[in-house]
Amino acid sequence: MSEYGEVVDTTTIRVERLLPGPIERVWIYLTDVDKRATWLAGGLLEPHTGGRIEHVFRIHELTGEGKATDIADRRHGEVLEWDPPHRLRHTWSTSGDLADSEVTFTLEQAGEKVRLTVTHTKLPTRGEMINIASGWHTHLDILQARLEQRAPDKFWPKIAALQSRYDATLP
Repeated sequence: MSEYGEVVDTTTIRVERLLPGPIERVWIYLTDVDKRATWLAGGLLEPHTGGRIEHVFRIHELTGEGKATDIADRRHGEVLEWDPPHRLRHTWSTSGDLADSEVTFTLEQAGEKVRLTVTHTKLPTRGEMINIASGWHTHLDILQARLEQRAPDKFWPKIAALQSRYDATLP
């Protein structure tokens, strides 16, 4: 397993992490609004298939960068699959002229660890795949730091370096 995202097909990127368990603990970090806000984004999550999901990104709250007055970035979607504690799939709306996509979180017990696989599909351009791969890579590193009870790396320098790396390596 590589820490870097991999291209599955022309519209799909997949990123995996081996995280400290148990699986229920990782599931809570994916689905509890307050826990999710510590590594990804806050916002609504209706815990059932057909429920609404919202991501309100406030990067300044993740790693202490920026200001509380920074404008939050929002994504909305619908829960397409709710299977605790193994699978969460939802749509991912984008702003502007970008297409909507889908995200799937899959959790599998791997001994005392948990394998988290994030698959983001329906990405229409290489540029969007680079941004998404860099974003998931960075956010999953923050999740791992939270689960290991250590401080995460700074967000903006990390994502900038990863965007350069993914731009150089993704087809």
